[in-house]
Amino acid sequence: MAQSLELLLLQFLMPDDEARGNAEDQIKRLVRDPQVVPQLIDHIRSAKTPIVRQLSAVLLRKKITGHWQKLPHDLRHLVKQSLIESIMTEYSPSVRRASANVVSTIAKYAVPGGEWPDLLLFIFRCSQSAQEDLREMGLLLFTSLTETIGDSFQPYFADLKLLLLKCLQDEISGVRVAALKAVGAFLESTHDKSQVVKFCEYIPSILDYSRKSLSSGDEDVAIIALEIFDELIESPAPLPRESIRAIVQFSLEVCSSSDIKISTRHQAIQIISWLAKYRSNSLKKHQLIFPILQIMCLLLTEATSSDLDDDLSPDRAAAEVLDTMSVKLSNHVFPPVFEFASENSGNANPKFREASIMGLGLISEGCLVLMKENLEPVLHVVLEALRDPEQVVRGSASFALGQFAEYLQPEIVSHYEKILPHILRSLQDASDDVKVKSYYALAAFCENMQVEILPFFDTLLGKLLASLQSSPRILQETCLSAISSVASAAHKAFIPYAERVLELMKAFMVLTNEEDLCSRARATELVGIVAVIVGREKMEPNLPPFIEAAIYGYGLECSELRKHTHGFFSNVTEILEDGMVWYLPHVVPLAFSSCYLDDGPAVDINDSDEDEDDDVDGLGAISSDDEAKDEPIVGNISIRTSVLDEKAAATQALGLFALHTKSAYAPYLEESFMIMMKHSIYFHEDVRLQAITGLKHILTAAHVFVQKHNDGASMLKELLDPVMTIYIKTMNQDDDREVVAQTCMSLAHIIKDFGYFAIELHIARLVESTLVLLQQMSACQQVEFDSDNKVYDPGQNEVLMDAVTDLLPALAKAMGSNFEPIFAILFNPLMEFAKGSSSPKDWTMVVACVAEVAKNMGAPISGYISPLMPFVLKELASSSATNRRNAAFCVGELCKNGGNCSLKYFDDALHCLYPLFEESEPDPAVTDNAAGAVARMIMAHQDSVPLNQVLPILLNVLPLKEDHEESVPVYSCICNLVLSSNSQILQLVSDLIIVFVQVAISPLETREVKLQIGEAVSHLISLYGRQMKPILRSLPPAYVHALAAIVPKS
Repeated sequence: MAQSLELLLLQFLMPDDEARGNAEDQIKRLVRDPQVVPQLIDHIRSAKTPIVRQLSAVLLRKKITGHWQKLPHDLRHLVKQSLIESIMTEYSPSVRRASANVVSTIAKYAVPGGEWPDLLLFIFRCSQSAQEDLREMGLLLFTSLTETIGDSFQPYFADLKLLLLKCLQDEISGVRVAALKAVGAFLESTHDKSQVVKFCEYIPSILDYSRKSLSSGDEDVAIIALEIFDELIESPAPLPRESIRAIVQFSLEVCSSSDIKISTRHQAIQIISWLAKYRSNSLKKHQLIFPILQIMCLLLTEATSSDLDDDLSPDRAAAEVLDTMSVKLSNHVFPPVFEFASENSGNANPKFREASIMGLGLISEGCLVLMKENLEPVLHVVLEALRDPEQVVRGSASFALGQFAEYLQPEIVSHYEKILPHILRSLQDASDDVKVKSYYALAAFCENMQVEILPFFDTLLGKLLASLQSSPRILQETCLSAISSVASAAHKAFIPYAERVLELMKAFMVLTNEEDLCSRARATELVGIVAVIVGREKMEPNLPPFIEAAIYGYGLECSELRKHTHGFFSNVTEILEDGMVWYLPHVVPLAFSSCYLDDGPAVDINDSDEDEDDDVDGLGAISSDDEAKDEPIVGNISIRTSVLDEKAAATQALGLFALHTKSAYAPYLEESFMIMMKHSIYFHEDVRLQAITGLKHILTAAHVFVQKHNDGASMLKELLDPVMTIYIKTMNQDDDREVVAQTCMSLAHIIKDFGYFAIELHIARLVESTLVLLQQMSACQQVEFDSDNKVYDPGQNEVLMDAVTDLLPALAKAMGSNFEPIFAILFNPLMEFAKGSSSPKDWTMVVACVAEVAKNMGAPISGYISPLMPFVLKELASSSATNRRNAAFCVGELCKNGGNCSLKYFDDALHCLYPLFEESEPDPAVTDNAAGAVARMIMAHQDSVPLNQVLPILLNVLPLKEDHEESVPVYSCICNLVLSSNSQILQLVSDLIIVFVQVAISPLETREVKLQIGEAVSHLISLYGRQMKPILRSLPPAYVHALAAIVPKS
C-alpha cells in the first residue's frame, strides 16, 4: 500500500488531467482505511520532495478525525511524535505549516482527553526557541489551537501573557506578526473579562509596531491590529480610558491617510463604527466624539474613484459612522455636524458643499429631536443648496430633504409652503441624478401630507405625469413612486385624474424586459393606491385587466415586482371585500409561493489556514471527516432583502384575504395559519410584524367560519390557544418594539372580539408579561450593551407603551369587576409614567388607560380614586388639547364609578372643568368631553352638583360639536332630568328646544339618541303644551318636521 500511495501522490502532481483524475479517485478510496495513517506519517517523515510531504500532511489532516479513535495507542503516539519532529526539523515552511494543522486537528480530541499532556509545553518551548522559525511556528500553533482548545490555555494565562508581550517585541518580523495573530486568537477565544482588560497592556506595543510597519509601506500588521481592536471593542469587558483613546487615535490616523490602501482605511473606519455602536458612552466620557466627527465630515469630502468598490469608499464608510453616531449619541452629534455644514455650505470646493449637506441628511434619523428644534436654520442651508450650480450639491440637498421628510415628522410638514416650490423646481433639473433624488424627496414628503398638498396638487401632478411620459426608464420608477405619494396625500382630490393615470399604467403593466420590471412594479403599486382612493363602485368594473396583468407579472423573475403585486392585491381586497372571493384561487397560491421562498443567504465560509492547504494541487476535492462534525466559521452573511420584503408583503396579503373574505377563505385557513405561526418567529422583524397582524385576521375569518359547526367553540379554541402562546412569547422575547406593540394591539382586539374565552387559560402569563412591559424590562426594551452606562430613552417607547396600556382596558372589559386583583398588580408600574419625570404624552397615556379601565371595571375603581384624582384634575389644565380631552373623560368616569370615594372631589372637579366650557377653549372635542364629564357626575350624584349653576353652562355648549361618543351620556342626562321633571332643567325649556332641534336634524347623531330626545320633547309638551306652542311656531318648518319625526306617536 505504501508504494501504491506514494505513486498515487506523485501521479496526482502530474499535469495530465486524466492521470490526475485516476489518482484522485484511488486516493479517495485508500484514505477511507485507518491503515492509511501510518503510511501518510511515513511520507511526512521521509518522502524526498516537499510537495509530497505536504500533500501527505494535508490528507492526514482531512481524514485523521474519522480514524483517530480506531488507532491503537502506540500508533497514536507515533503520529504525535512524528508531527512534532516534522515541525522541529522540517526545512520546508509549507510542510511545517501543514503538519502544524494536523496537530491542531488532533489536539481538539487528544488534549481535553488528557492524551497529549506535553503538547502545550512543546508550544511554549517552541515560542521561546533560539530558532526564529520555531518561535514563529510555536505561535502559529498556539493561534490554531485557540480555535479548538482555547480553554486549555487558561491555567497558563500569566505565562502566556508575558510570552506574547515578549514576542511582540521580537527582532524578527515574522515572529512579531505571529505573536500579533496569537493575541487576536486568544482574545477571540477567551470569555474572561479580566483577561481582556489585561491584554489592553499590549496596545502600546501593537500600535508602535503597526505605525513602524505602515511607515515602511507594510499594511498587513495594521490590518491584524485593527482585527484585534475589533475583538476588544465587541467584548463586554470594560476597556481602560487610555486604550479607547489610543484605538481611536490610531484608527483616525489610518482612515484619514490617503497614502494607505482603501481597504485598510475602510477597516479603520469600521473600528470607529463599532466604537460608536458598542462603546458610545466611552466616546462621550473620554471626549472623543468631536475629533471623530471632524475626520468623518472631512472623509465625506473625498471624491470616490470610478473604479473603486462603493462599499469600500471612505466617504460611504464615513456616512455609515455618522448615521450610527447620530442614533447612539444624538445630542452630541448634531452641533458639530451642523457647524461643519454652516461653515462649508458656501465653500469654494463643491465636494465640501456636498458633504456639508449630506451630513445633515445622514444624521436626521438619530438627531431628529435637535433637528426639529433647529429646523429653520437647517432648512435654510439645505434649500439654498438646491440652487447650487453643481449637480452633486443639488443632489445632496434633494437627498437631505428626503431624509428630513422621512424622519422629521410632523414638524417638517408645517414648512411645506417653503419646501414644495423648491422640490417642484428640482423636478425640472437638468441632471437625472438630481431628478431621481427629488422624486424621492417628494415621495417621502407627501407621504405625511393631507390637505396641505391641495394648493400644489394640480401643478405637482401635472409635472409628474408629463415627466413620466417623457423621461428615460431610469427616472420613471422614482417618478411613479412620487405619483403614488402625491395621490395618497391628495386622496379624493386625485379622483379626476384617476382615469388618465390608470390608462397610463396599462402600458407599464405589460412591460417584460428585465430592466423595465421595477417600473412595472411601481405601476402595479400605484394602481392599487388609485383603487383605494376611487373606491369599489367606480373601480371594480376596471379592475379585471389590471388583476390579470398583476397575476402574469408575478411569473416574471423580479422579487420587487412580486412584492408590489402582493401589495396591489392587498389594496384590491380592502375595497372589494367579499368581491375578492372569485380571485382567491388565483392570488392565494401566489402569496403561498412567496412565503415558501428560500431566503437565499449568501454566506462566506472561512476555514482559516486550512484553505491554503486545500488549494494544494486541487486536494480540496477530497472531503474532510471534520466537516460533518464541526460548524464552519461563518463570515459576511448577507440576506437578500428583496426576498424579505416580498415575504412580508405576501404575509400581509394572506391576512387581508382572510379578514375580508371570511368564511369563503376556509379552504386556505389551515395553510395560512401554519405560515403565520412560522413567520411569527421569523428572524426579520418586518415579516414577524405582518404575521402577528395576520394571525388576528385568521382568527376573525375562522370565527365566522366555525359558527356554522356544532363544535365551533372547540375548533376556535384550537386556533386561539397557539396564537395566545405565540403572542405572549413575543411580548417577552421579541427584541423589536414595533412587533411587540403590534402584538399588544392584536391581543387587545382579540380580547374585545372573543371576550374572556380567549384568555382564560393564559391569564396568569398574560398579566405577567404585561407587568414586565410596564416595568420596561422586556427584551425589546433593553438597550444595547455599553460598558459605561445603560441609557434608556423613554421617547422611543411611546408607541409600544400606548399599545401595552390598551391591554388593561381590554382585560377590564372582558373581566368586569373581576379585573380588580389584576389592576392592583399593574397599578403602581402604570403610575410610574404619571411622575413628573415622564413626558406629557406619558401622562395622557395613563389618564386614557385609567378612564377606560374605570368605565369597564366599574365600582372597584373606587379604591384608586385618592391616588388618581389629583393627578387627573391637574391634567385638565394641560397645554395639550389631547391631555385635556382625555382628562375630562377620565374625571367623568372616575366620578361615575367611584362611588362615595369620589364625592369629596366633586367641587374641585367642577372648578377644574369650568375653563373647558369657556370660549377660550380652542378645541371643541375638549369641551364635548367636559360636557360628558359633567353629565356623568349629575347622573351619578345629582344632589352633589349645583344644577342651577351647572345646567346653563352645559346647555350653552350644546349640541356636541366633534366627539359624538359623548352623545349618549350627555343627552341621556338631560333627557332624564326632563323626564323626572327636574325644576332646574324645566326653567331652561327655550334653550332645551334649540338644542333638541339641532340634535334632531344632525346626521351625526344616532337614532337611539334622537328617540330619547323625542321622548323628552313629548314630556315637555305634555307639561307645557300651551307655553310650548309659541316656541315651536318660531322654528323653521324643517326643524318642526325633524322634531315631529322623533316624538312618539300618541
